[in-house]
Amino acid sequence: MEFVQADKVQEQINDKANKEVYIHLETTNGAYANHNDETFFNSGAYIRNAKLVYEYGKITGEGPYRVGLKTELGWIYAEGINHYEVDDKGRLLLAGLDFTGKLAVALQISDKPFD
Repeated sequence: MEFVQADKVQEQINDKANKEVYIHLETTNGAYANHNDETFFNSGAYIRNAKLVYEYGKITGEGPYRVGLKTELGWIYAEGINHYEVDDKGRLLLAGLDFTGKLAVALQISDKPFD
């Protein structure tokens, strides 16, 4: 993965708009982190292979970035995105990595279901 280049990410978001896609969205503040500190409140969210069509999407901010996808029923967004990759399957993989390189948020868009 490389640091976000907003114009390239926006091109990928635009390219996938108004098509049936699969979304992977995940957040974590350190799964299983509370085993080291009982007072640490651990939280996260995970959704994989949500099939939808988004009307348009937008990357905003100066970095870390916020990426939002407008669907017929509302919005999907991820905040804290600082890395991206378009893999060999054409999937847009967006990630927010913390200062130690650990995943904090992921938003991925694919025209085929994720494995």
